[in-house]
Amino acid sequence: MLWVADGIALADWELTEVFTRAQGPGGQNVNKVETAVELRFAAAASPHLTPAVKARLRRLAGRRWTEGGEVVIRAEETRSQTRNREIARARLAELVARALVAPRPRIATRPTQGSVRRRLAAKTARGATKALRGPVETEE
Repeated sequence: MLWVADGIALADWELTEVFTRAQGPGGQNVNKVETAVELRFAAAASPHLTPAVKARLRRLAGRRWTEGGEVVIRAEETRSQTRNREIARARLAELVARALVAPRPRIATRPTQGSVRRRLAAKTARGATKALRGPVETEE
């Protein structure tokens, strides 16, 4: 179980971990120890998330969302497999927690009378300035 927020936990069957060799320098261990973690969360099939949360999670995940409806998190920062596993789980929990927060609805407002008056006066002044441009008429 991965606890995300109060009362919301992701079941173990929803999470899949694959361990691979990490990239980059690592000394003698880099070619023989599989420390990198690829954590997959079956978000589309999760019964713990509402459709609205799934839609927000898909938008937040971006490229990490697969066509199969999974969120893929990869961690290879440390040389410890256990620590990379903790980092990946923390990232997933943070991502799902962000998706749980619904955005505040926008309240439509109207401009004040004064701002409308100022805008129209500025437009009139700008139009008058532009009207003065053009060919100059000379008297002969």
